[in-house]
Amino acid sequence: MKVITPPLSDADVEDLRAGDTVKITGVIYTARDAAHKRLVELLDQGKELPVDLEGQIMYFVGPTPAKPGNPIGSAGPTTSYRMDPYSPRIIEIGQKGMIGKGERGTPVVDAMKTHKAVYFAAVGGAGALIAKSIKKAEIVAYEDLGAEAIRRLEVEEFPAVVAQDCHGGNLYQEGKENFVRSLY
Repeated sequence: MKVITPPLSDADVEDLRAGDTVKITGVIYTARDAAHKRLVELLDQGKELPVDLEGQIMYFVGPTPAKPGNPIGSAGPTTSYRMDPYSPRIIEIGQKGMIGKGERGTPVVDAMKTHKAVYFAAVGGAGALIAKSIKKAEIVAYEDLGAEAIRRLEVEEFPAVVAQDCHGGNLYQEGKENFVRSLY
């Protein structure tokens, strides 16, 4: 088990390997595809982003409304391939980590290798459990997007596993290969 605290450096990312379990403590940001689209449009226009993503981790989530006394509702991961058209551009400007579910495409993996970024998987269906690691949540951009707004989360021991690393390691592929080997 590795403990990591954003912002991440190249050395932090290079130390992570597919299959490593991590607990993240510190600040992470949320965004889904609608927010990603807006971020890339701003970059393409040469404009400043509403949040500084240098070294940061983005959690692909659309949380449910918080119950009284809680900072956030259920906060399970969103399927990550929906961010694939935008992630390479955001990685290019310095984002170091992403959290979601499901395998990432070749352009994202290439950007991760080139710019030293990592992709973490969180357990789908465990949104209520994951929400317990979120101590504070505030909308910092695109409030009009509702659940898809960009939020700044303060997390303690947020559980994840390195699914795809900057060295080309891919837990999804390794898992399949190990399963096939176990059959024969």
